[in-house]
Amino acid sequence: MKTIFNLTKCFVIAFLYQLPALNAQDQPADEPKDGFIRLANAVAQGTGPLTVEVDGKNINPKGYKLGATTGGVSLSPGSRTIKISREGVKSGTTRVNIVKNETTTMIPFAEKVPATDDAPAYWEIKVLRLKQQDPEKDRSATFVSVSGQPEVKVEMQSPDGNWSSVFVKRLAVAQAPILYTRGYVPLKSGTETLTSIPVASLGNYVILLYDNEEGKMQSLNFQDTKYLSAD
Repeated sequence: MKTIFNLTKCFVIAFLYQLPALNAQDQPADEPKDGFIRLANAVAQGTGPLTVEVDGKNINPKGYKLGATTGGVSLSPGSRTIKISREGVKSGTTRVNIVKNETTTMIPFAEKVPATDDAPAYWEIKVLRLKQQDPEKDRSATFVSVSGQPEVKVEMQSPDGNWSSVFVKRLAVAQAPILYTRGYVPLKSGTETLTSIPVASLGNYVILLYDNEEGKMQSLNFQDTKYLSAD
């Protein structure tokens, strides 16, 4: 009888020791303590890959091709200097305030600087920073343009087959609700077909309009998720 009591006692003690571990597993994971930047490369001018430095450190030695997007690059909170370069184009530099749990999208593009009496015309990288947008509806599209056109008319199809127009001014954003709950949302601009938006979960989807090497307008898109993994 004493042996049975001792075994029961040991079992209860062992079980109690396991309770903290079980409770810890039941707790939700801690939110990220860092902030994030995301890159969407729209620099068509120049040659070779685009390079990105944060406080003097190259975040990806391989660089980025035109139209490339990244996941969230984790950085500790605080002010950071971002330098973006491509051969044949004057580098661009900007400061970004990294805030915990927030993502800032960096959209580098090139602007032509007119010639002066002292220097010929040249291309210079500018950086458009896009803060996360709250969706107007459960699923929304945020259009942003760095195309050379002053204003772009984009048409987005709804599930019933009708098309709605969104007018996007250069270096500005325009939002529209997405009526699809799942699937690919067709987009077009004039006679040109743009990249469809792959929609699944709730949230905001960003559509970036930019010009390629031939000056033809292209689009890329990504979901503006709060927490992202580094690429």
